[in-house]
Amino acid sequence: MLLTKEAILERLHSVPLPGGGTLISADLVRALQINAGKVRFVIEAPDAATARTLAPVQQAAKAALRTLDGVTDVQIAVTAHAARAAASQSGQSEPPQLEVGRHPTGKPEPKTIPGVKRILAIGSGKGGVGKSTVASNLAVAMARQGWKVGLLDADIYGPSQPRMMGLDRPPMSPDGKAILPLESHGVKFMSIGLLLPKGEAVIWRGPMLMGALQQLLNDVRWGDLDVLIVDMPPGTGDIQLTLCTYFDVTGALVVSTPQDVALLDAQKALVAFSKLGTEVIGLIENMSGYICPNCGHEAHIFGQGGVRAEAEKLGLPLLAEIPLSLDVRVAGDAGTPIALADDTIAEIYGKLAARLIAAAKRKLADAP
Repeated sequence: MLLTKEAILERLHSVPLPGGGTLISADLVRALQINAGKVRFVIEAPDAATARTLAPVQQAAKAALRTLDGVTDVQIAVTAHAARAAASQSGQSEPPQLEVGRHPTGKPEPKTIPGVKRILAIGSGKGGVGKSTVASNLAVAMARQGWKVGLLDADIYGPSQPRMMGLDRPPMSPDGKAILPLESHGVKFMSIGLLLPKGEAVIWRGPMLMGALQQLLNDVRWGDLDVLIVDMPPGTGDIQLTLCTYFDVTGALVVSTPQDVALLDAQKALVAFSKLGTEVIGLIENMSGYICPNCGHEAHIFGQGGVRAEAEKLGLPLLAEIPLSLDVRVAGDAGTPIALADDTIAEIYGKLAARLIAAAKRKLADAP
């Protein structure tokens, strides 16, 4: 039987609203799409307050549509008319039709994630300093030393970790609610990039980003982890605020190149973590120098010693100085982080991982 738009609308006409009427009679259904049995649409409420009351309606609509012949999957997003109108006026397109990205819920009281002993944020003041490369390699290096490690790509706008970790398949969800993380190189992994069609752009405002991060942390079944590494987007925006406000973050690492401009932005990231009450464990200098593979000459393309000087000024440890290397880029593009190799840079990441693990064990031993 051919699945038609008319059949879907007719079935939705039977889904009642709390105040009377149905989804169809109230004209709340937008952007209806049918693709090989997969049904997607938006429930657009007149305002944010109404949108918050529509969770039962969303579930009822899913249940109703799943009884239709030919329906294999149902994805429904709930949004508010005011937010959509604002996006339209600014020239933005509608957000992707995914349930990930709903408005955040709950009070801003830091909480833990079941089974996760520590949350480690990897941040930077600006993009292009290699923060994601550091995050993926550190995760692999810690896993190689026996720790149970998770890696969350929290860069919603520019998720690059799926490529770096060699993953391009979507995660499984046995019950349509909980998400099972993928695993690569001994690391449990999740990214919104795994949930979107290839090339899809995320054009969301702050509340959608905040809700998406909460879902990626709360709805993913991480299991028992010694540490969950969160690869943050650059800057000091909504993701940083949400993570450090809603969740019990153990500490943060700040990545920068020695370049003066990068250091200026790194200082802002340090201030942001301080204001949010998150301990900065230390600084990492990435692209600290380039050693010519032919002659052995070391060139300091982005300057020299800038991050070390900043760390000394702030009384923070400089945890690692990682040189610029073509091998790092090639390994990341191939989905096999350089920390898996047996070379100088892999050794640097191994020492960094060992240092962080030892510090965590000391802290646990010193706890009352």
